[in-house]
Amino acid sequence: MSVSRRCLCCVKYLMFVFNLIFWLGGCGLFGVGVWLSFTQAEFSSLPLSFPSLSAANLLLVAGGITMVTGFLGCLGALKEQRCLLFMFFVILLLLVLTEVTLVLVIHIYHEKLDSKAQGELKEGMKIYESEPGLKKSWDNVQKMFKCCGVTNKTDWYDVLNGTLPSSCCSVGTDQCVDGWSEPCYQKARQWLLSNISSVLVFGVCIGVVQILALVFSMLMYCQILCAEKHLD
Repeated sequence: MSVSRRCLCCVKYLMFVFNLIFWLGGCGLFGVGVWLSFTQAEFSSLPLSFPSLSAANLLLVAGGITMVTGFLGCLGALKEQRCLLFMFFVILLLLVLTEVTLVLVIHIYHEKLDSKAQGELKEGMKIYESEPGLKKSWDNVQKMFKCCGVTNKTDWYDVLNGTLPSSCCSVGTDQCVDGWSEPCYQKARQWLLSNISSVLVFGVCIGVVQILALVFSMLMYCQILCAEKHLD
């Protein structure tokens, strides 16, 4: 076996292993997204800017794309097809650039995004009494987090003519007068941040694997090109 062929085999199996890890990572992200979607299903009528729902959708999309890309990389490595490898490299590069851009945008504009999300939630409160699905979602949120309103319990005063929904108080209270003082948006945000640390660590590991997969795919592409030239 020639030196170039041995190098190609080495890179081939390394790339296959890294892409297999990459694919499994995608499965993990998708699984966490599904779990978060099901556990927060009672909030489904709220705007998608609600923190936990946004996170669930983001993980589902990221996990799905990662799984497809990882499968493409594994197939390209096993088949030694330059076309598949190039396609894998381009898709993965775009994915990495999108992830970096998204992280930067969230970091830079997080205050504006929070403000917009809170505005959408307050706007949605206006149809609390006329929309059963939205009413149920708001009641579930307030009971779960023991909170009231988006930024303050007074958010309900304009909606319910100076009164509060019964879900702002302890279970079994027919008429809520005082209500919980903590705002729901911040409580939901805190809940998400307290549960997302392991997901972030997992995401960093996937990011490292993505970079290595990019390097190995380009190396393998060059090795296949070199081997084809030697055959000619």
